[in-house]
Amino acid sequence: MRRLSWIIGCVTVIASRATAQDTRPFTHADTLRGSIGPARAWWDVTFYDLHVRVNPADSSIRGWNGITYQVLAPGNEMQIDLQVPMEVDSMLQGGKPLTWRRDGNAFFVALPSPQRTGTRRTVSVYYHGHPIAARRPPWDGGFIWQHDSLGRLWVATANQGAGASIWWPTKDTQADEPDSQRIAITMPDPMVDVSNGRLRKTTHNTDGTTTFEWFVTAPINNYDVAVNAGTYAHFSDVYDGEAGKLTMDFWPLAYHLDTAKVQWQQAKSMMRCFEHWFGPYPWYADGYKLVEAPHLGMEHQTAVAYGNHFRNGYYAGARGQERWIDFSGMGEGYKWDFIIVHESAHEWFGNNITTKDIADSWVHEGFANYAEGIYSECQDGKEAGARYIIGSRRQIRNDAPIIGPYGVNRDGSGDMYYKGGSMLHTMRQVVDNDEKWRGVLRGLNQTFWHQTVTGRQVEDYINQQSGVNFDKVFEQYLTTTRIPTLEYRISAGTLSFRWVDVVPGFAMPVKVTLKGSGLSWIRPTESWNTTDIALPDAAAFKVDDNFLVKSSNVGGS
Repeated sequence: MRRLSWIIGCVTVIASRATAQDTRPFTHADTLRGSIGPARAWWDVTFYDLHVRVNPADSSIRGWNGITYQVLAPGNEMQIDLQVPMEVDSMLQGGKPLTWRRDGNAFFVALPSPQRTGTRRTVSVYYHGHPIAARRPPWDGGFIWQHDSLGRLWVATANQGAGASIWWPTKDTQADEPDSQRIAITMPDPMVDVSNGRLRKTTHNTDGTTTFEWFVTAPINNYDVAVNAGTYAHFSDVYDGEAGKLTMDFWPLAYHLDTAKVQWQQAKSMMRCFEHWFGPYPWYADGYKLVEAPHLGMEHQTAVAYGNHFRNGYYAGARGQERWIDFSGMGEGYKWDFIIVHESAHEWFGNNITTKDIADSWVHEGFANYAEGIYSECQDGKEAGARYIIGSRRQIRNDAPIIGPYGVNRDGSGDMYYKGGSMLHTMRQVVDNDEKWRGVLRGLNQTFWHQTVTGRQVEDYINQQSGVNFDKVFEQYLTTTRIPTLEYRISAGTLSFRWVDVVPGFAMPVKVTLKGSGLSWIRPTESWNTTDIALPDAAAFKVDDNFLVKSSNVGGS
């Protein structure tokens, strides 16, 4: 979840989809971080073995990560990312020390022995330092050093956008995920760490610390790997889901246990709704967890971070000035807990399906926003879901295109949330068959199960499975700041109409009132077209609110 400040108060450049929205200069460091360069391209991560000792007393960490990889092509220099001010102590392969050169936040490691295609090797990186502290998590991310309301230590990570390399050495790109990962976190007693996957082992050390060894059996994007450590209570449940029995574990701060047992019941209705619409929860083997965190929330795979203060709506306040808001402005968002719904939706869109480049973050956030409306629909019917999406359009700014520049670790406009979700809602209207549309959403998660993708792959799949070519719709809403406008005039029982403010070739059908109170299809293009209309006056004409479009009467009676 990267909700930008205004809401609160493919891996290389693709010329045909490149947009000019971001005029900030790109640096050499941006390219190293955001692209698959020669020192990244020849190897594929298969396993991370992460061990970190956290010392809240001086806000430092120390540890090592074993990076196991498969050789895809000959290569002798490997890029491993670890951000300043973190320091590497040593790197080893086969017990022998390696040499490296540092280029900002990237380490280029010289591998002395030939890397034979198809083989698997491991580089172990030992490191330490004071990781960047999050200034305004989760948006300005990093390590979070806090105390709960009883003064007890509370530590967490939230680093989407900032990157996992802010606190551990990794191949810091969404394009390459390990097949599995160990996360062993050592904390001072009596703190408990809750990380991703399942707890395999707890070791009480002689120095007054405890090591919590968690294991993820499935691919995981590295920004999802998380530390959540505090004075937690624990309770659990079992959900009878599409793929069998799913364990659901809940970790609130101990003094919130009773409150959490009530508020977090919504997780089961969320799961039921999203499995119906999106397909089976993607991580049955690793379970589902909801973990109270010292920040608003984040979609950490199988360990969803929660900081919504156990109230429905979206927490937009601060200490002493608590308030919760409903983004729809129509009351629908006050009927459920925003963080449970939005962040859990990312288990399907963002974690199961992960974009290779954050320029395509609309795939994560647009679908998660759309899922908010879907949950309203599951709870109160189709009209309630539509009201949520339509009302949420108040958040759209049209300040920049949604797709960001590729290859430089830069996403696009915050409109990826509400404009992205409203685009999907509009497309559902065009498909005009809810079961087919549900099949598209479920099919996306089945076809791209545990995969990284490009935005173009998602677009192509929707086109193929819906039977509608949405290319111009994607181009309009994702790469421009213009909202399609239906120009019309009514004269002598004839409606004349056309699209303006659209990309060339835009011809999306839309529903309007032509007679009585019902809605009828028209098929505008950029040229004037006509159809019969039988309304008492021009003021009775309207465009279906379910479509993210404008309308303008340019004359007539």
